[in-house]
Amino acid sequence: MIEFIELFVVGIGIGTFGAMVGIGGGMIMVPLFMLTMMPPNGNTFSNVQQVIGTSLFGVFLNAISGTWAYIRQHKVMFRAATPFALATVPGAFLGSYITEYFSGNSFSLIFGTALCILAIIMYSKSRSKKATASVENFSVETAKFNVTLGVCLSFLVGFLSSILGIGGGVIHVPMMVFILGFPAHIAVATSTFVLMVSSMVGVVSHAYLNHIVWVPAIAIGCGAMVGAQIGAMLSKKSRPRVIIVILSCVMFVLGGQFIYRGLF
Repeated sequence: MIEFIELFVVGIGIGTFGAMVGIGGGMIMVPLFMLTMMPPNGNTFSNVQQVIGTSLFGVFLNAISGTWAYIRQHKVMFRAATPFALATVPGAFLGSYITEYFSGNSFSLIFGTALCILAIIMYSKSRSKKATASVENFSVETAKFNVTLGVCLSFLVGFLSSILGIGGGVIHVPMMVFILGFPAHIAVATSTFVLMVSSMVGVVSHAYLNHIVWVPAIAIGCGAMVGAQIGAMLSKKSRPRVIIVILSCVMFVLGGQFIYRGLF
């Protein structure tokens, strides 16, 4: 019971941060589980696949709650969210079945280095017009965007979300801001909707493969649902550049984690 309450409280913090920048919180849950709940520090998880599956369940609950909050704020761009979400489905399904082939040191090094480079580029462009675009000058009903490019990139997002258990928002949000031209707040809200769909597919696949440890998954997931409501409110009050800067820092830290994993 004590562990359940502790994970619930941790889930609130993770959910708040994850919903605020549209990343779901998996990048925090995965290393947290690996460092504290796998041998030699704990016996809750016996392999990395269980860590990823359990983390993805928490991401899913966070995304459900965050999506509902952003729908109430009228910031989810459904014309983009629906095709992007559908495109993540085959990627997430495929990723859950070939996770073990992407757990090697070389993959971690390459992926981590790429994230760090992208984070530096994002930070350097955090004062650009795209990064600081206002929601008031953008219509979710009529704004034009490259659907084909967004769909192709969303397939990759779903794939990475499932094999890494981190949620694809860390890639989806900058993609929508810097490539498709969405304001940061719209990108975060739309990414949260897409993340809900892609993580749902990943959760079903991981559950079928017995990769989810349900007690910690429910505990941290319920906390993440509460945190998502807080994060959505904080996001509403944040300036677009603040969201981009925070996300670039998150990407750099996440990239560092993968580099460390690849080296050691």
